[in-house]
Amino acid sequence: MRITAMNRVQRGKLAMATAAIGIGLLSVTGCGYINPQQTNQQYAPSDGVREDLGPLQLRNMLIVSTDANKPGRVIGAVFNTSTSDATLTISGAGGSQATIPVKAKSETYLNDTTDPVILGTTGGAPGSLVPVTIKDGSDSRTVQFPVMDASLKDYAKYLPTASASPSASASGSATASSSATATPGAGSSATPTPSASSTGH
Repeated sequence: MRITAMNRVQRGKLAMATAAIGIGLLSVTGCGYINPQQTNQQYAPSDGVREDLGPLQLRNMLIVSTDANKPGRVIGAVFNTSTSDATLTISGAGGSQATIPVKAKSETYLNDTTDPVILGTTGGAPGSLVPVTIKDGSDSRTVQFPVMDASLKDYAKYLPTASASPSASASGSATASSSATATPGAGSSATPTPSASSTGH
């Protein structure tokens, strides 16, 4: 009888110890249990956005501009995961458009190593999100690109100049439907005007 009683006491103490350990573990891991861990979430590691369009993967995409009615430069990276060359078309405000060729199984970084990709009209003030349509072949969708200015010095070098040619592609060419240039010094450069620059002169 005494042995049975002692076993019951020991079992009781063991149960209490187990419960205490369990409560301690919950208090330590409670935050991680309730809140999702950031490492399990996909996110863009910069100010830009990410989007997938068929075989094209857009990463850290944004527009650099000084005003909603001024030209904006698109920067970011475009990856082509297919075995065929692709052309990404970006259409923005006021009918502005730019094309970005991307070789098969390759990537194009829209930075200092490529010709500027310019939209004739940004369509939103710095700090806002503007709708743009991205298209590759028959695949297209509308996404929101953030607009940044020189408030962050890293973007200052990407601000379009007064002589920047809207709709120039990453290869330096211009499309027939986007052959406008910004008029230096004009305050109403929101609407692109025809220019001889589209012919390469």
